[in-house]
Amino acid sequence: MSQKADGQNYAPQGKPRPVVRPGEFVFAAAHLDHGHIYGQCNGLIEAGAQLKWVYEPDTQKRVAFEQRYPGVRVARSLDEILDDPEIKLVAAAAVPCDRGPLGCRVMQAGKDYFTDKTPFTSLDQLAAARAVVEETERKYMVYFSERLHVEAAVHATQLVREGAIGRVLQVIGLGPHRLDQAKRPAWFFEREKYGGILCDIGSHQFEQFLTYAGATDAKVVHAAVANHAHPDLPELEDFGEANLVADNGATNYIRVDWFTPPGLSTWGDGRTFILGTAGTIELRKYVDVARDRSGDHLYLVNEYGEHHLELAGKVGYPFFGELILDCLERTERAMTQAHVFRAAQLALEAQALAKRIA
Repeated sequence: MSQKADGQNYAPQGKPRPVVRPGEFVFAAAHLDHGHIYGQCNGLIEAGAQLKWVYEPDTQKRVAFEQRYPGVRVARSLDEILDDPEIKLVAAAAVPCDRGPLGCRVMQAGKDYFTDKTPFTSLDQLAAARAVVEETERKYMVYFSERLHVEAAVHATQLVREGAIGRVLQVIGLGPHRLDQAKRPAWFFEREKYGGILCDIGSHQFEQFLTYAGATDAKVVHAAVANHAHPDLPELEDFGEANLVADNGATNYIRVDWFTPPGLSTWGDGRTFILGTAGTIELRKYVDVARDRSGDHLYLVNEYGEHHLELAGKVGYPFFGELILDCLERTERAMTQAHVFRAAQLALEAQALAKRIA
């Protein structure tokens, strides 16, 4: 199976666009339980960061990481990383239920934290992280890869902010994924550890809604989850949906699922539809089904006509450079902390409110 077809280990690579000099921003990686850690590290390195340490108790995962990033030093414990004054940020992709407590430990050691989504599996974890951020003034940032590491999604963010389709009225987010059951670790099917489908992969969609709608808050008005086709995995939710209304009146529908068929050339046909008062945007993020196996297609319709933009290799991933500068300068170019926490809270609220479809 190609790397693009394997969602567990999908790690986009872009062109190097360093924002700092060599050695100016040093980071470490820890707890490599999800393959997204490679995307997190790729983005930071391409923006000029230096990867110094890795900590991973599982030998197989650690060795694979060392092969991908030759020269990285192996830490004997997380404390060895946290005690290194040169380390400014720790990137991690721990088991979801461990991400919040790990982030608090990292921030209390004086480092910024960059975790894979979902950032939390409970509202108590979110409250604890908020308190530690306030106490330490460290950053708790999240790898919302379906917007931050997709060039079509990055460009859509720019177009919306520039007013290309007027005021955004509705965002529809579709996030189908391939299950690849045999390749998944045991925790992936334990509800307490992965948090539920709306909490997990749904977190991408709630973050995108707030961003594209230009909203600071939203309310969950409907949510539902189901296990439609996996009776052998009773704690798995293979389908989820939700409706939200933002504080500015924009509405949202999301659907996430684990039903990507084996015939699709990529791990999921992720799409986003944005309706504005003066136009529409459709993103075909990873494939243009039956037409083009490349991703990063953006379809724009507005007063100037119909436009199909093929954006692979043309936009880049500015989030990572902005994050590095934010850590160095204590700014919020890449993403505000309030936005991160509100997107996470919406995912947790939707999961808690979700009705179970029989």
